[in-house]
Amino acid sequence: MAHPALTPQQLARTAAEVSPRLGHLVLAALTFLAAALYVPDRFAALVLMGVAGTLAALALMLRGLAGRHRRAEDALRAGIAAVAGHDAAPCMTTTPDGEVGWANAAAAERFGDIAGSTLARALGDLFANPSAVVFRLQNRAAATGAAQEEVVTRRGHVRLAVHRLGEAGCFWRFDEIGDRGGGRGAETLSLPMLTASRSGTVLFMNEPLRNLLGGRVKTLDRVFTRLPVRSGEEVEVSAAGGPVRAILGEIEGPAGRRELYLLPLGEGGAAAPAAGGISFDGLPVPVLRLAPDGQILAANRLARELLSLQPEGPLPRLAEVVDGPGRPLRDWLAEAAAGRGGIRPEVLRAIRRSDEVFVQVALRPVSEDGRAALIAVLTDATELKTLEGQFVQSHKMQAIGQLAGGIAHDFNNLLTAISGHCDLLLLRHDRGDQDYADLVQIHQNANRAASLVGQLLAFSRKQTLSPEILDLRDLLSDLIHLLGRLVGQRVTLTLSADPELPPVRADRRQFEQVLMNLVVNARDAMPAGGEIRIETETLHLSEELRRDNAVVPPGDYVVVRVCDAGEGIPPERLAKIFEPFFTTKRQAEGTGLGLSMVYGIVKQSGGFIFVDSAVGQGTTFSLLLPAQDAAAGAAAPAPPPEPVRPTPGVAGAAILLVEDEAPVRAFAARALRLKGYSVIEADTAEAALEVLADPAVAVDLVVTDVVMPGMDGPTWVREALRDRPEMRVVFVSGYAEESLNDAHARIPNAVFLAKPFSLGDLTATVQRQLH
Repeated sequence: MAHPALTPQQLARTAAEVSPRLGHLVLAALTFLAAALYVPDRFAALVLMGVAGTLAALALMLRGLAGRHRRAEDALRAGIAAVAGHDAAPCMTTTPDGEVGWANAAAAERFGDIAGSTLARALGDLFANPSAVVFRLQNRAAATGAAQEEVVTRRGHVRLAVHRLGEAGCFWRFDEIGDRGGGRGAETLSLPMLTASRSGTVLFMNEPLRNLLGGRVKTLDRVFTRLPVRSGEEVEVSAAGGPVRAILGEIEGPAGRRELYLLPLGEGGAAAPAAGGISFDGLPVPVLRLAPDGQILAANRLARELLSLQPEGPLPRLAEVVDGPGRPLRDWLAEAAAGRGGIRPEVLRAIRRSDEVFVQVALRPVSEDGRAALIAVLTDATELKTLEGQFVQSHKMQAIGQLAGGIAHDFNNLLTAISGHCDLLLLRHDRGDQDYADLVQIHQNANRAASLVGQLLAFSRKQTLSPEILDLRDLLSDLIHLLGRLVGQRVTLTLSADPELPPVRADRRQFEQVLMNLVVNARDAMPAGGEIRIETETLHLSEELRRDNAVVPPGDYVVVRVCDAGEGIPPERLAKIFEPFFTTKRQAEGTGLGLSMVYGIVKQSGGFIFVDSAVGQGTTFSLLLPAQDAAAGAAAPAPPPEPVRPTPGVAGAAILLVEDEAPVRAFAARALRLKGYSVIEADTAEAALEVLADPAVAVDLVVTDVVMPGMDGPTWVREALRDRPEMRVVFVSGYAEESLNDAHARIPNAVFLAKPFSLGDLTATVQRQLH
């Protein structure tokens, strides 16, 4: 069996390990040589002399390798000493077994004489469980070559960095980061405090807390009698001399760590002076002392900074610095002073700040000199409130989308019945009839209503893009009337279009949404009124355009600009306007999603969007969309509308009509019978299955609604196709077709007809399916 060869480093290390035993090898060689001189057998003497020579050669080789290893170690140590010897941070090397080999002056000053000691033992007084940290870092360094980790110590934070030195061991460096809490000096702070991990492991506790507990503990359940604990709450500490009540203050640290500070309570609930005489102003968490009527009696430095209170002068009432919790502030304070209502913390808005800041206020009743008072522990809850607002806004948008979809479905059913019966009336009236013009008006307004409902679905629901070749001149001409109604009477909307504008490739409904969002934003930027301009032009780039971290490749582009003369966007906000949930509007006035949706749609269409703005002068959004060949836009003209005239049906064709809305069912049945079809009506899916259960009933085509009480359209059709696999299907629905793609894609011979549909739409679709 072949054994792997040793590397030169391994061989040198082996030589160094056996070098203390080289004398034994030399002695053995001399012994074999002496024996060879006195053995009478010449052959045996030659063998003994050969063994002696081999041992001597091995001893010389090992001695040379050991010397080389020592010289390499000395060179490595000299190189490290030259680089890190004068480093202000403690540095040292360790052997593969963890023993300290070399240490610089900073390490000697920090840890003392640790040569020959293990690194874990040297770090024992610095933080808890050093062996696990050293083992973890060594394993990571062995795998990747280097590793680092931040550890909480009694002096603050320290960053341990380790680098692998081949077979020689590891090089360590210790960076004292200090206290992350703004220079609070945890070890020298006279207020009891600790640092805990997310899992509840105590990473560090200062001397006042160790004295209070009677020693160091490892988990939070050994500190507090009941978990969990929250900032501002009154807690009970498992002190060495018995339970001690205290008010807890918490500051969130890095990597999910928690810094917990304890303000012990004396007799009657009054705040006891901390050991060492720490001042109220020096407390490391924002704290207020309040009278039961809300007058602020005292505020420490951090509380004054958080609430924007003047450092000197009389203090205001609490109601003058924060908004109430949704009920009278006086009632909340009275309940807290009386100890009623569970004294839940409330999140309030600081009204003296120029920026929007939310503060969680936790109240605890205390007694000072026999008078009732309140201690309020404050926590900056701005980030939490912002996330909560984004979550609520997201759910609101989802609810609005669902509501809009449901409304659109119901309206589409009504519009189908209105426009359908109008079509039937138009069949019985000539142009000269005095009622003909009124019927045409009803029909046109029903179509306009259908267009608005379609836009409601497009603007309120996230849909897959269906790009097509668009002539923006026609699109803007159709859309300008809707946009004019959106901007109101105080705002003038003007359109300046390039008459030679080439077509673009985009989703029509989504591009309408882009323009609507930009125009609405422009309107909101001019509350006193003004002018919004929509401009289009063709742009040719002979070389790439670099702007705003985007690279626009050379080529022909269609540029669409939306310009306003509004308030403008400050430079510090300009880089954030496309971020989701970012909005400059007040609460409930904007979603913060409009421009992020605009950005996504434009980018998904292969285009670019840029913004130019100056405060007080206005804002211009520029869309760049790749221009398409004009011939491509004219290659597929839109099919002409189906004329509303009776056409001969397919002889003998039987149609099963399934629709739960009676007016829609009545119109569709009459329309199909006018075409010569035989129509069987059913108001539910279950009734349709009963009809098809009779094998004597012949059905060539099914026209069915999708959303119905009981079984929906795709479900009952799949069941019916088991016995009638050749049956053709037309699905109709007031919802968007995208919501049905997955459902009817698995059903053979099925097509979709969106509501509202006209008489001509229905009969044309049926004819195509039957042929």
